[in-house]
Amino acid sequence: MDISKAIAELKQKPGFADNVGMVLVHNGTVRSWSRQDKQHVTALEVTPDQEKIQELVREYSAKPGIFRIVVEARSGRFQPGDDLLFIIVAGDVREHVKPVLSELLERIKAEGVRKREIMAGA
Repeated sequence: MDISKAIAELKQKPGFADNVGMVLVHNGTVRSWSRQDKQHVTALEVTPDQEKIQELVREYSAKPGIFRIVVEARSGRFQPGDDLLFIIVAGDVREHVKPVLSELLERIKAEGVRKREIMAGA
């Protein structure tokens, strides 16, 4: 996803200027170490459940003050530094937008994505 292009497209949507005072972006990338034990990670295999992710997007899009949510969850085998997950949340004020991004991110990671780390030497 080209973040600048995606935001520019959002700004063209009818009602954007009247309803949006904040746009937050999450750009998740592959770490070169495991969160669990800090082992060196050479690759990451990711399988997103696109249906579940869209269900979550619909749920969080209905929250007060949210104008639009855009999510791109990539599938496949990735190297450290590669982009994996993009989330854009556009809404009226930070009190509405910040918690939606945070909660949606946690739910996508917990319910909508399976991943397997490939360790050095494996």
